Amino acid sequence: MNFRPGHRDEPELNLIPFIDILLVVLIFLVLTTTYSKYTELQVNLPVADAEAQKTQPNEVLVTIARDSRIAVNGTMLANGSVGALSEALAEAGKADNEAIIVISADAAAPHQAVVSVMDAARRTGLGRISFTTQSSSDSRNARRP
Repeated sequence: MNFRPGHRDEPELNLIPFIDILLVVLIFLVLTTTYSKYTELQVNLPVADAEAQKTQPNEVLVTIARDSRIAVNGTMLANGSVGALSEALAEAGKADNEAIIVISADAAAPHQAVVSVMDAARRTGLGRISFTTQSSSDSRNARRP
């Protein structure tokens, strides 16, 4: 009587087919994935070559900094809300209802700040709005395609 267990061969695990399948799945995922490129969105602002216009006495100058700070005729506003902008524009344009609002916004200023100034101008009844630009000879850092 032989009570010793018989000699069994250990099962061998072959990893090569498993690795092949994983590589095929990885290649499939890489090729079918879409990447969004929101960080690469570049906006080129327009450059105008119009003649320089003389400053008119009925202009209200609105300056918008890149961090959304707003100044009306050189006076900084503590609050950049539409209500505060409306009050400041009404005060600056009270002498003439046909005053022209000249918006000088930094190239990196948020779009919402410009829209807020336009909304405040509409609320105060000042509908004539102009934007300042730089001429192409002044734009040293202008990007061209």
